[in-house]
Amino acid sequence: MTIVVNKRVGFDYTILEEIEAGLELLGFEVKSLRAGHGSLKGARVVARGGEAYLVGATIPAWQPANAPKSYDPERTRRLLLSRKQIAHVSSAEGERGLTIVPLKVYNKGRNLKLLIAIAKGKKKADKRQTIRKRDEKRHIERTLKTK
Repeated sequence: MTIVVNKRVGFDYTILEEIEAGLELLGFEVKSLRAGHGSLKGARVVARGGEAYLVGATIPAWQPANAPKSYDPERTRRLLLSRKQIAHVSSAEGERGLTIVPLKVYNKGRNLKLLIAIAKGKKKADKRQTIRKRDEKRHIERTLKTK
């Protein structure tokens, strides 16, 4: 079941490859995510020192009154990936024009997983084309619905 989705990724980027990663979270962050709180807007993945991190994601505390005073909702969170996957992500990050973005957080059994993607940024013309296709599809669905 999908919990949090980064809706802008499909519009801003062309997705080349998807990778599933675990998240290292605190207990009250897990409860908050399962309740549907949190945002991946503006978040990205960086690989440093043989580890991958989720940067810029906002996960508020489940009960702010019971959270530690020093808690930062936008703190950097470590991703749980194999060494091979981390090497692949860091090499993709080093390539010009590629970035690693989070797509969604979802349940897999008892665990929370993060789907990340190696993506290439779209140019303005590509974004216009995406808008045009979306509008055409919407128009076709409307005409079929009325008939």
